[in-house]
Amino acid sequence: MAAYSKKNHFNTEAQELAEISKALSHPVRIQILKILTEKDICKCGEIVERLPLAQSTISQHLKELKRVGLIKEDIEGPKVCYGINKEMMKKARSAFTDLFTYVCKK
Repeated sequence: MAAYSKKNHFNTEAQELAEISKALSHPVRIQILKILTEKDICKCGEIVERLPLAQSTISQHLKELKRVGLIKEDIEGPKVCYGINKEMMKKARSAFTDLFTYVCKK
């Protein structure tokens, strides 16, 4: 028998919005997005220089943002560079706008 999940009761859009919200729920991730917005592409070390956290901590936050598709990574030799996934950001903005518009109408 397959495992039962409460997620099965919610549509894909609601699940995706919840995952994005979870990824945005930490202030470090918000700061990382702002840093990445300032440059087209940024190496992890450049982010570490701007935030008072260990490289391993920054890497974990980058991993979470990448998991939901808000950022993308490019491998350049031994270095990994990160950038904003603009298409996913537009999709997330639209989903949040739809939600807030719906809620505010009620």
